[in-house]
Amino acid sequence: MQAPMAGGATTPELVTAVGKAGGLGMLAAGYLPTATLAEQIAAVRDVGVPFGVNLFVPAPDTADPDAVESYRQRLEPTAARLGTELGEPTWTDDEYEAKLDLLAAVGVPMVTFTFGLPTEQDVIALRRAGTEVGVTVTTPAEAVAADRAGADFVVAQGIEAGGHRGGWLGGEQFGLLALVRLIRSTVDIKVMAAGGIADAAGVRAVLAAGALAACAGTAFLRCPEAGTPEPYRDALVAPEFAETRLTRAYTGRWARGLVNRFIADQEPYAPDGYPQLHRLTRPLRAAATAAGDTDVMAMWAGQSHALATDEPAAKVLHALTP
Repeated sequence: MQAPMAGGATTPELVTAVGKAGGLGMLAAGYLPTATLAEQIAAVRDVGVPFGVNLFVPAPDTADPDAVESYRQRLEPTAARLGTELGEPTWTDDEYEAKLDLLAAVGVPMVTFTFGLPTEQDVIALRRAGTEVGVTVTTPAEAVAADRAGADFVVAQGIEAGGHRGGWLGGEQFGLLALVRLIRSTVDIKVMAAGGIADAAGVRAVLAAGALAACAGTAFLRCPEAGTPEPYRDALVAPEFAETRLTRAYTGRWARGLVNRFIADQEPYAPDGYPQLHRLTRPLRAAATAAGDTDVMAMWAGQSHALATDEPAAKVLHALTP
């Protein structure tokens, strides 16, 4: 399974290439307008391969406005250096309800939820459309909650994973193998495993631990079908970007990325505030990407990022197959 990577890395071309090669590709609905998501679904469906869609569940607005404003002021010099202005740090639900309505209307094989749980009514509506429903979890307690909410399966996301942490209850965070074993011993639900999987040995390990399937994301970031900017592709295997770290510096929500100057300088000051900080730094990240400035770009990556190759998605998928 190819992980849904929001922000442009996941493209219909990547999803269809994975599907043609025998895997399951996932479109990332996060940050996309509903109309654009509909276009991407249609593009993949025209190819005739199985696929899924991932949604971000909106969280309550709990950000501290004063802390967000202080952080905005701290970032102004960086924005000025890049010739841009910071965004408005407002809360948004990312068109969640509209996207749910779209998915219930068009029907896709699979839908997964990140950052929270769907309602029982939403699960029923998706199932009526012929959709299997999954929930991203980072703890055994979240897996229990997902099972009670009616999910068909969970995506167990280990601490090794790149990008945003998908959980919502908090508590101790687990390595992937420990998480899979704990979920399997706690609740009777199908488990897909995600986090730091970049070769066939990693897939074999999670299958042996009790997972039904493996989910890889960073392993596909350098594929020609991915929408990853060139400096980001190069940084994934560059010695100077060997370290990853969990940070709130870009979005106000914990996410793992390659450690650059922005993370090192700003992480101690970044408040909890998603999606406010995401919207605040979005123009900054776009300007840095346009300039090829890896000191400021957000470069999400799992801990096994150095294993990523620039082979086509089909070859990457075959290399992952035990």
